[in-house]
Amino acid sequence: MDLDATTGGAVRTVTANGLEFAYLSAGPEDGPLALCFHGFPDTARTWRHLLPRLADAGFRAVAPFLRGYAPTGVPVDGAYDTGTLALDACALHDALGGGDDAVLVGHDWGALLAYPAAAHEPDRWAKVVTMAVPPPRALGFGFFDYPQLRRSFYVFLFQTPLAELAVSLDDHAFLDRLWADWSPGYDGSWDRARVKDALAGEANLSAAIGYYRATFAGPPEDPAAAAAQAAGETDLPQPTLYLHGTDDGAMGVDLVGTAVDHLGPGSRMVVVEGAGHFLHLERPDEINDHVLRFLGA
Repeated sequence: MDLDATTGGAVRTVTANGLEFAYLSAGPEDGPLALCFHGFPDTARTWRHLLPRLADAGFRAVAPFLRGYAPTGVPVDGAYDTGTLALDACALHDALGGGDDAVLVGHDWGALLAYPAAAHEPDRWAKVVTMAVPPPRALGFGFFDYPQLRRSFYVFLFQTPLAELAVSLDDHAFLDRLWADWSPGYDGSWDRARVKDALAGEANLSAAIGYYRATFAGPPEDPAAAAAQAAGETDLPQPTLYLHGTDDGAMGVDLVGTAVDHLGPGSRMVVVEGAGHFLHLERPDEINDHVLRFLGA
């Protein structure tokens, strides 16, 4: 049974890294912290299947809404670089009372923030699970292969001032098409409705697009964020589970072959046959079993 069916998906808030974060949670307050981060275009409710499983295994499972995704606040400084996102994860670890047995789970942008967070402050995280976006060093120049450039057209559209208009037209139909392309055959209508709620405000939509604009902006001005971002370009020290679907329409499976080479000792990679980008929603039982086995729960 999923999180919304069991608890109603009640939203709580906590202040971390100077921003008020909304989050969903399940499990005992004194359990080891499992922080689960979503990506684009998605929300914390993407973890509605995993959080109860983690809770049943004794974890305090928490899924924050990323900065800028309502009901989390929009940062006044407009910082969306991966270093700042990593500092968010570390600050949430502090604010939620995490220990050295905490685990970090990330999908899409959640994976992109997990890599620098885990490498920058490794003593916080016992294990890491990432999905759908491999470590940056594993990609190399593969991102610039023609098939991947076609998949990634939106990244370049988002560098232009037309991005907000293109995405918001016709009740954000752009997001519907991304979900259809990225997870072929999956009915993501419930998920997409939650995304559209989170990005309904102009500032929220600009925030989500701002993550992509920050990708080409160079190192952040904040020294702490710059250090965290630089750490994300190194290999992870922790045991890490990486999961990727063979039918991922956002990041081609042909680009992830060396992912495990950039992860810590005891890491493993699982390629899920027939799964798309939102593999944890398409195959929740299978993916959750992989995650729980890896975490030893």
